Parts: sequence; C-alpha cells; structure tokens
Amino acid sequence: MTTTHDIPELSIVIPCFNEVQNVAEICAEVTAEASRHAESHEIILIDNGSTDGTRTIMRNLCAADPRIRVIFNNRNYGQMRSPVYGIYQAEGRAVIGMCADFQDPPAMIGEFMDKWRGGAQVVLGQRRSEKASPLLRFSRWFGYRFLERFGDYPVIPGATGFGLFDREVVDTLAAWNEPEPFFRGMLVESGFELALIPFDRPQRAAGTSKNGVAALASFALSGLAGSAKSLLRLPLFLSVYIGLLALALLFAAPVALMIGGPVWTLLALALVFGIFAVLLLFLGLIGEQVRMLAERSRNVPLVIEQERINFPASRSAPASRTLIRRP
Repeated sequence: MTTTHDIPELSIVIPCFNEVQNVAEICAEVTAEASRHAESHEIILIDNGSTDGTRTIMRNLCAADPRIRVIFNNRNYGQMRSPVYGIYQAEGRAVIGMCADFQDPPAMIGEFMDKWRGGAQVVLGQRRSEKASPLLRFSRWFGYRFLERFGDYPVIPGATGFGLFDREVVDTLAAWNEPEPFFRGMLVESGFELALIPFDRPQRAAGTSKNGVAALASFALSGLAGSAKSLLRLPLFLSVYIGLLALALLFAAPVALMIGGPVWTLLALALVFGIFAVLLLFLGLIGEQVRMLAERSRNVPLVIEQERINFPASRSAPASRTLIRRP
C-alpha cells in the first residue's frame, strides 16, 4: 500500500514514440524545472512501441535517476490511448502531461504549479501561435470547427492537452473507463475548474512529427466518436427534413396537374425522397442503439504493458482488464 510520504507532489507524464533525439534532453530539462517548482516529483515515460533506440536510452535514464519511471507498451496503441494511460498511472497530487519534442515548453511547469496552488483543478496551455504548414493549420482549424459544431460540449481552440491536472481530476476521469479517451474533451465535460495559459508553440526540437494531416484526421474522428453523440442522431434529423420535402412535392402534384406541370416527375421525386426519409429514420434509430450499447460496454484496456521500470512494488502493472488506475 502506497503511503502518503511516498506520493510525489508532481508527476510529469511524457508519451514517446521514436524520440531517440529528444528523450534524454526533455528529461533533463523537465527534471531541472520540476526540482525548482515542486516539493517532490516523478517523471513517467510511456513508450508506444519505439523501434529507433529510444528504449535503450530510457533504460539508461532509469538507471541514473530513480525518479524516472518507464512503461513499455507491447505495441503502438495510437496517440489517444497511450498518453492517457500514462496519466492514469501517475501518483502525484498534480499531474502534467506533455510531449517529448519540446513543443510543450518545460519552462511552463512553474506557471502551471502556481495556477494549481491558486485553486485551479485543470490548467491548460492554449496555443496562441505555431509555425506549421498552411495545410496543417487549416486541418487544425477545420477540426476545431467541426468538433465545436457537432460535439456534446465546448472545445477549447488551441488546447492540445498540454497541461496540469489535479489528483481528483485524474482519478475521476480514470473511473469513466473510456475505451477511446478524448482527454481534452473529457476535461471540459467533467466541469472541473479550468484555467488557461496562452503560449507560442515552438517548432519541434528534433526528429519527425507523427501528427500529420492523416493522424490529425484520425484523432478528430476518434474524438467525435466518443464526444459527439449528436452526430449519430444526424440521420434522424435528415429523415425529418427529407420527409417534409417529400410531402411538399406530393402536395405540389395536384397543383401541377391543374396548370399542366410535370405531375409524374413530382410524384416520382416524392416517392424517392419518401423512401430515403424512411431509410434514414431506421438508420438513425440503429445509430441510437449503437450509442447505447457503446455506453454500456466500456471495459477494455487502454494498453497492454510489456514492462515497467522503477515503479515501486505497490504500483505494479494492472492485472485485470479494468482501466481504473487502482482499486
């Protein structure tokens, strides 16, 4: 059983995938900042199946500093599940999630801690500007607008998930057992007190970004699947509008008959639109059933661990399928 004095004030979780050029440097800078601003800290590196030598460097870092802990996933679980799983494994009274490529500046750790000590339960960095290609900027803008239009709760433009989360927030969201956790959306949905810190996002320090347009599209679709239940109801709304159009065409047929208009064309169109309305109605009802089934069947692991290093025995890998971080 973990005792109070074993619990660090701050946990910093850094997901990695092929970050051989960045992982040692980010750990050194994060260690320096955390040592200045927290009473005690741990760094959790969660590796998502790296193949470039990142894991060797991680083992060396763990051997040199017991405050650095590592989780090796048995495969790549994507950019949504693995980082969130790492956050759920943290023990700190406050938990910071950040990238390994220095686009999330370690220098902001002090600002996050000040906001948290001032009472904020969630502190998010809000991207004010970023050097990126026009296509990538447009993709991000479109993704935010799409989520804003169809999501079940407001999105925060420019918030990438880089931020600090209170212990209560982490434990609450872990208990939701989301199979595809859209974490930044869950933070808003949970209703915890939230503070924003605008910042100018720098370019990646080294290596190649894994968040291209295709990856962002996949991330947005996963977010929609988990946080836009209204989208499943879209066929229901369309069925109503198309059904009304079919009725309007049907009522227009007698008028066309009196003035010598295209009666049979109007009737044919009314029939076609009527059929589409019925099909969309049943598709919408099926979508509602799928949504209800998904709500009731969230009990799959976010990741399967291959190995963890430098964790105390009381924090061994979960043995069951449950996603809850600890019983």
